[in-house]
This record gives sequence, C-alpha cells and structure tokens, in this order.
Amino acid sequence: MHTSTPLAGIRVLELGQLIAGPFAAKILGEFGAEVIKVEPPQGGDPLRKWRLLHEGNSVWWEVQSRNKRSLALDLREPECQQVVRRLAGQCDIVIENFRPGALEEWGLGWEALHALNSGLIMLRVSGYGQTGPYKDRPGFGVVGEAMGGLRHLSGEPGRPPVRVGVSIGDSLAALHGVIGIMMALRQREQHGGQGQYIDVALYESVFNMMESLLPEYSVFGAVREPAGSSLPGITPSNAYLCKDGKYALVAGNGDSIFKRLMTAIGRPDMAANPDYAHNDGRARHAGVIDAAIGHWTSALTLDEVLAILDQARVPAGRVYDIADIAADPHYQARDMLLDAALPDGTPLKVPGIVPKLSASPGAIRRPAPQLGQDTQDILDSLGVTAEQQQDWLARGLIAKNPKRR
Repeated sequence: MHTSTPLAGIRVLELGQLIAGPFAAKILGEFGAEVIKVEPPQGGDPLRKWRLLHEGNSVWWEVQSRNKRSLALDLREPECQQVVRRLAGQCDIVIENFRPGALEEWGLGWEALHALNSGLIMLRVSGYGQTGPYKDRPGFGVVGEAMGGLRHLSGEPGRPPVRVGVSIGDSLAALHGVIGIMMALRQREQHGGQGQYIDVALYESVFNMMESLLPEYSVFGAVREPAGSSLPGITPSNAYLCKDGKYALVAGNGDSIFKRLMTAIGRPDMAANPDYAHNDGRARHAGVIDAAIGHWTSALTLDEVLAILDQARVPAGRVYDIADIAADPHYQARDMLLDAALPDGTPLKVPGIVPKLSASPGAIRRPAPQLGQDTQDILDSLGVTAEQQQDWLARGLIAKNPKRR
C-alpha cells in the first residue's frame, strides 16, 4: 500500500450492491483505503450481470469494483453474520445500501456494530432515508430522481419527462456519502475517536442539487417547468442548430461574456443595449436573444461556430458521445482514459480518477476481483479453520476463487 495515499490505513467493509454503496467504496479505494466487498456466494453482486457483458461478465464491473477484495458470504446465515461482526470490529468504515431494517434483522445494524467498535463510521444509503413515513418503501435511483425534483425538469415542454441517461441519483447519493465519511473521519480524529453513522437518502441527494427551486416556490409560488436545452432564467444558455445539423452549446450568460458573444455574431447593437446589460434584463428577452444566436449558427458549421467563439473567449462546446470522449486529446492529456484489461487479457479502457490531488493522487492498484477471490485469505486472517471453510463451502455459505484450494 502506498503510504502517500490519503486513506492509507483506512479499512472499509462494503455490504452494499449495485451502484450507490459500491460507488462510494470505489472512490475510497482509489485513494488508498482497503475495501473488502461482501457479496452473495451465488452469483455475486447483481452488477456483475448489468449492461454489456464480455464472457458473461459486465465490463462496468471492472470499473465499479477496482481496488476491492471480494469476500463471498451469505449474510442471511448466522455463521456469516458473525464473520461480518468480526470484520466490522477491525474496520474504520462500513458501507451498506440495503433497505432500512435489513441489517438489523441480521443483527448487523448500527447499534450492534457500534457496540463492537466505538470508532466505527457507517454509511447507510437508501431511497428515502432511515427515518420518516416512506423509509420502508423500496427506493431505486429513478424514484429518488423523480421525488427529488429532477425528473420533472428533464425533457421538452409539453412532453413526457425523461430520465437522465445514467443512474445519476445513485451516484449523487454515493458522492454525498463520501463527503459524509470524510467529515466523520475528521470528527473522529478531533473528538476522541468516536464514530457515527451517516444517513444518506437518494431523493435528498438529488434535491440538494435543485438550486433555486424551493426558494422560488416559497416566495413567488413559481413551479419551474421543463425547458428542453435552455436554462430558465439564465440567458443566453442553450443549444443552437448549426448548418451541418449539429448543435452548438453556448453559455453567454456572464455580463461581459454576453457582450463578447454579441460582438462575435455581428450584433454589436445587442451588446450595447442597456436592457441586456445584466441577466435579469436578458432573461426577459430570452426569445429575441436566442433567435439572434440561432440565426447566426444556422449559417455556419459546428466547427466554424466553435472556432469563432473560442477566439472571442465565449464558453461553447459540442455534444459529446462516448466515441467523441474516447478520441478527445484533452481527456487523454488529463489521464481520464486509462488502459486496463479484462480477466482474459482483452484490452479495456476505463475512466480515470477524480478528483485529482497534486501530492497524493488516487490510483488503480488492483483490478476488480473475481467472485470470492479473497474469501480464503480473509477468513484465514480471522482464524476460520480450513475445515470450517470447507464445510461452509459445501453448504453454499461462501464461495472461493476457483484457482485456490
């Protein structure tokens, strides 16, 4: 382990599956924490079978579970629950994203584990949180995105709301969880070594991103509606069709930027118009301003538009798909497209590590594990005898790496 990593010496027990809990653990692992992932011995984490598969295994898994060790263990069985208790006693952090109450039913809830390890920090991610009238409802990211207000804003006016193309609610919950963990570690360090639990709800993680929605409703009774590619109340910020059928994204909503934009598109009159000097005035005339920009872009190709706006120092860009990303030199230069390999040696590109720390950057120290790859080593370290492991294996309580005994 590299001692220069920020989380060197921190041990994490991951009890979650799919996205929210595991994504949080992934980030901790990239910055030096040891992550032990517990997954069911029959099939493992369902994410192993999500999206596109290579030789029966998800290529997404190779990213989500890098830097982790796999302990295949049936959490429903008392013997396995005892293993988790022993591990929790040796860990700094436990991460889980089961429905509220599930761990308590297994004797692995916060009170039980905290009694064994007073310094333990426990991240609990769920759809609606550990309390409240909805806490027992099943909650996936899509539901949290809708309840948090995001789904209502997504899409075109007058058409059905659309989802963001990724599970953004789960990922936002994971990021909030990591923030909570880092603050809890700081609190523990400063105040006598006592741990605490962190209650992250998916819908709250989404709601926390909703900017001005609530205060505007509170003061004005305003309910923001979907606005397609524009950013309501902030002008100009939109997607504009170019001559070649592609769209230019233009964000000219800073006061000085707006003047440069209007000059660049041949409308110095609009740049000098005092009604457009500040955003509130521009927002009242969004249709006129958008029409002027759209008229200009319609006569040029996307590349021509971007070249002119780059010269004028106006923020603008193209709509990237993954092929654009994979070919982009800026992504390459910032190590955001890393080379890896699947278990059979097939080359694999994986996303780089964020955030970028200057003195102690994150790293990929080991690839995603095979199911149960580390079961024997972990159980050996806990003093579980080979005979007992063989018994558990025969009963389906654990799984092991088929390369091992």
